[in-house]
Parts: sequence; structure tokens; C-alpha cells
Amino acid sequence: MIIALDGPAASGKGTLARQLAAHYGLRHLDTGLTYRAVAAALLARGLPLGDEEVAISVARHLDFGTLDKGLLSSHEIGEAASRIAVLGGLREELVLLQRQFAESGEGAVLDGRDIGTVVCPHATAKLFVTASPEARARRRTDELIGKGFEVDFDEILTDLKRRDERDTTRKDSPLKPAADAHLLDTTEMDIESAFNAAVDIIDSARKS
Repeated sequence: MIIALDGPAASGKGTLARQLAAHYGLRHLDTGLTYRAVAAALLARGLPLGDEEVAISVARHLDFGTLDKGLLSSHEIGEAASRIAVLGGLREELVLLQRQFAESGEGAVLDGRDIGTVVCPHATAKLFVTASPEARARRRTDELIGKGFEVDFDEILTDLKRRDERDTTRKDSPLKPAADAHLLDTTEMDIESAFNAAVDIIDSARKS
């Protein structure tokens, strides 16, 4: 069983994906962390974010089992990850690696921007998780403040809107719901409500 969750940043899809993985006893991969890990390595080495060949080389040496969300959650890394995500060759390499992760073993839960449309188009269940920009900015602001970062809500909101624009208009694998994805708007939902709604969708998809 493969469960695909797509959606914009801070929509709640990551938290939801981890809960679903635990619920169904599946492995989980936050595919956004694969881009963040590449971006972090480039930043740490002082390498240009636009050097596709170097980015691909870094990607090929990633260990998906050791990606640390805490170490990769800074706003700077997130912004850099969004920038390198437009590199077609890098996307192809990471999609291949992500697909291999999904198809090995007895199933997995993957969340990202193009899981249902590109990485796992034949997933058992596809969810497109979204929320208003303001709700997402508040969640991201609270998350980063809770981790000790000094951030500004208005700056986070502006950056999220800029990332949404970049992600939805890029040429390769733009952010959009798969034709057969179930839309889950979490703007007014707490974590438990979103989880219950997702389980209902997935269980229904498994029976069909």
C-alpha cells in the first residue's frame, strides 16, 4: 500500500503523513527533506544553488533513513530547497530515489509536492492537503518560534506565497492535485480531525 500526500508548505501534510504511517504500520518519507538535505549540503559547502551537476551528485549520496527534520527545518534551508527544486535534472534524480523507496518493502507513506502526480501516480490513495496561506503562515511561525528561532509572521506569509507561486508555476512537476486526489482542507481542522478524515478517505480507497 502506498499513500501519497501532496500540498503546499505548512498545510499539515507532514504531521498527517507521520500519523498515517504509524497507524498503518508503514515507512514514511518526507520528500521535501530530500530537497532540504541537498540544499543544506550546498549551503554548508558554499556552493551555488544553481549548479545542477553538483546538486545531483549530492542527491546520489543521500541516505533517506537518516534525514533529520529538526536539523533541516530552518527557514533559510526551506527557501534554498524551493529554489533548487526547479532544477529539472535534480528533480529527476530525486524522483527516481523516492520511487525506489516507495516501491521497496511492503508500502510507504510519502508526502511532498508531486507524489500523486509524478512519484507514485498509481498510489493506493492520494490526498491533496491544503489550508489558507494565513493559517499555514501561523503554523509555521509557531513551529519555528517553538524551536527557538526568531521569525516574523508577515515575512513567513510573504515567503510562503512566493514559494506557492514558484511551486505551482514551475515547468517540471508543478504543485497541483492529481486528477484522482481527495482534497483535504485543514484550515479549520485540528490534527485529530484531519487524521480521522484522512483515514476515512484511505480506508475507502482501499476497498474500491
